Amino acid sequence: MNSILQVALDLINGHRAIQIAKEAVEGGADWLEAGTPLIKSEGLEIVRKLKKEFPDKTIVADMKTMDTGALEVEIASKAGADVVCILGVADDETIKEAVRASRKYGTKVMVDVIGVDNKVKRAKELEKLGVDYICVHVGIDEQMRGENPIEITKEIVKNIDIPVAIAGGLN
Repeated sequence: MNSILQVALDLINGHRAIQIAKEAVEGGADWLEAGTPLIKSEGLEIVRKLKKEFPDKTIVADMKTMDTGALEVEIASKAGADVVCILGVADDETIKEAVRASRKYGTKVMVDVIGVDNKVKRAKELEKLGVDYICVHVGIDEQMRGENPIEITKEIVKNIDIPVAIAGGLN
């Protein structure tokens, strides 16, 4: 199994995000994620800047899309994103439209299963919908309930054939 190091730029200052991205790349980062707070603060211009500054790196736009999947994939793709993140709790039609748009624009769709009750079952469904990656993201509130991202990830990996990412609760 190949490992990829993705660094999430979950801050609100674009200039600082670029500085951190430079350090991350020097340290071996493969993928750079424009985190949701950064996109909300700086807009998709930050995705353009990351792609211009790091053209050989995979740029992830963590859009946390819940609706208008095709539109959000289109605008993130046109801004330079290589991977666009959709929420796993979104309606299947939203996810299907996001996948269709990603094929049109040459990008990939990663679905984040944060907030999904049965992550293994949903990961299987998402794979059938054609998504490229599953992200097992255990949020702080879920960690407080005792969810373990490592165990959940192992179970998902056993049940699907597409790549799986892991985020949150990695202490």
